[in-house]
Amino acid sequence: MSTREIGKFIERILGSSYSPTTISNITDATIEDIRKWQQRPLNKRYSVLYLDGLYIKVRRDTYAKEVIYIVLGVNEDGYREILGFYVGGQESALGWQEILQDLYQRGVKEVLLGVFDGLNGLEEAFKSVYPKADVQRCVVHKVRNTLNKVRKKDQIEVAEDLKLIYRAATKEAAIQAFHEFEKKWSKKYAREVQSWEKDLDVLLTFMKYPLSIRSVIYTTNAIERTIKDIRRRLKTMNSLSSIEAAEKITYLTIQDFNEKWSNRKLRGFSNAYQALQEMFEERY
Repeated sequence: MSTREIGKFIERILGSSYSPTTISNITDATIEDIRKWQQRPLNKRYSVLYLDGLYIKVRRDTYAKEVIYIVLGVNEDGYREILGFYVGGQESALGWQEILQDLYQRGVKEVLLGVFDGLNGLEEAFKSVYPKADVQRCVVHKVRNTLNKVRKKDQIEVAEDLKLIYRAATKEAAIQAFHEFEKKWSKKYAREVQSWEKDLDVLLTFMKYPLSIRSVIYTTNAIERTIKDIRRRLKTMNSLSSIEAAEKITYLTIQDFNEKWSNRKLRGFSNAYQALQEMFEERY
C-alpha cells in the first residue's frame, strides 16, 4: 500500500488522519529490519544462484530509472531463498561483482551454477568471485533476442529449430541440432547463427547437470516470476519518493516469498540431490 492508502485506511478504522510524511516516518522502522536482513549470515552451499534486476523510477532531486539487483539462491537441499537485493544506479557487471562479494563475505562460499542473461562483463564478474562455479546463460533470453531479429514469417520455424537444440537429450545431440540449424539459416540470418555459435557452450552448460533439474536451470524464469510480482507491487505507485521507499516495498514483498518457499522444495532437486553433492565434493 502507498502511504496515502495507509493514511486513508487508518482514518477509516481509527477516525484520525495522518499525513503521508507521518506514515512514512512510522514505516521507517522497517529500514532497521532491512539492514539486519541484508547483513544476516547465509548458508555455505548453494546449488544455483539466479541473478536478475528490474528498473524503477525513483527520486533523488529529480526522478530517474534505477535498478534493483536481486539474487535468488537454491540451497543444497533444493529450497529457494532471496539472498539479497540492492537498489540504485544503472545495472553493471561491477555492481553485480560487489553484490557477489558481499554474499561471499556473508558465508556463500560454494556455488555450483550461476544463471543470468548476457549483460556485458557479468560472466567475468561472477567468475572472479566463484571461479569453480559454472555459468548458464539464460536460453529463453537468447531465443527471444534471436526471434526479435528474425522476419515475422520465419519466427515460428526458427523457434522450433532452436527448440531442437536446447531440448536435446544430450549435449552431443544439441550440437548436432545446432549444425542443422546453421546449415538451414546461416545464409539468411548469418549474424544470429554466429551469435549462437559463439555462445553455444555457455547456453548448454545445464546439460552437465541431472536431467530432473535441467528445465529449471536453463533459464532465469525462477527469478523472473519473482521480479514480475515485485514490479506489480511497485507499479501502483508509478514513482517512488526515495531509495528507502523502494527498499521497504521490495523487502516486504521478498519476505512473503521467502516465507512461502521455506517449506516448498523446487521441482526436481530431490532426485538430483546425490549427484549435486558429488559435484560439490569434486569441486570444493
